[in-house]
Amino acid sequence: MENVLKAAVARGASDVHIKAGDVFRARINGELVPLTKQPLTPEQTREIALRLLPGDEDRARLDGLRDYDCFWGLPGVGRFRVNILRQRSSFMIVLRVMPFDVPTLESLELPPVLRTIAAAERGIILIVGAAGSGRTSTAAAIVDHINRTRALHVLTLERPIEFLHRDVKCSITQREIGVDSDDVRTALRAALRQDADVVVVSELRGAEAVDLALRVAEAGRLLLATLDAPDAAAAVDGLVASFAAPERGGARRRLAAALHAVIAQRLLPRADGRGRIAAVDVLLATDLAAAAIVTEAATR
Repeated sequence: MENVLKAAVARGASDVHIKAGDVFRARINGELVPLTKQPLTPEQTREIALRLLPGDEDRARLDGLRDYDCFWGLPGVGRFRVNILRQRSSFMIVLRVMPFDVPTLESLELPPVLRTIAAAERGIILIVGAAGSGRTSTAAAIVDHINRTRALHVLTLERPIEFLHRDVKCSITQREIGVDSDDVRTALRAALRQDADVVVVSELRGAEAVDLALRVAEAGRLLLATLDAPDAAAAVDGLVASFAAPERGGARRRLAAALHAVIAQRLLPRADGRGRIAAVDVLLATDLAAAAIVTEAATR
């Protein structure tokens, strides 16, 4: 298994699939490709699942598990987010590769305007796109840019922590939801008492969480959040729709005042066939954009 994972990481895989009755497969450049030729038996898959579990207590109850998440590390290769599930009464395992190296705006070849966006002192920055579009990598690259260029306290609220940032010019506090804090809402409330200049939230959803995110921005902090939405307009509509109908007009006005930028992206194949690159659409919160958000509120 270790050799297969090493090969997958070396080829730039984002995920590795291990399933009874099938070969090892890896998602490389968006496609699921086979890494081996010999299908795994149910017994082999069970042994792999057993090895990935973090403690004796979990191993003892392996056969009763249906859906289980944990983390596992392979020295010199990387960290993996592990999901163990059952299908056809046998085990399947999906490992998400979590690289040691934090991506940079330069390494991701993101547009220069993101450096300007990262220099904001307050407001909300949304990074949106479908699952697997690289939102987390872009967020990590923006945090890395802030870390190398500004002296601030950056507080991240993540489920799970995917990239490990070291303190450079910033002090970076990384809190894992479900481990270091009960939920996003609790962590956002606490953020206002933790002297954070920048707050990063993975997967902002729900009226209470959105309200708290707006409060963080209204208190003069910079809030960076990822969101599952295809474009900027859908992102705004999605946040507003999380509120009850009578509250949506006010939510639009608050969002129009707090929004700094929306970064929408998707990954496309490179023209030379060597991997994928982010196609990025950026909405800056100009007066015209803010007026459009508020006007939408007036017409509904």
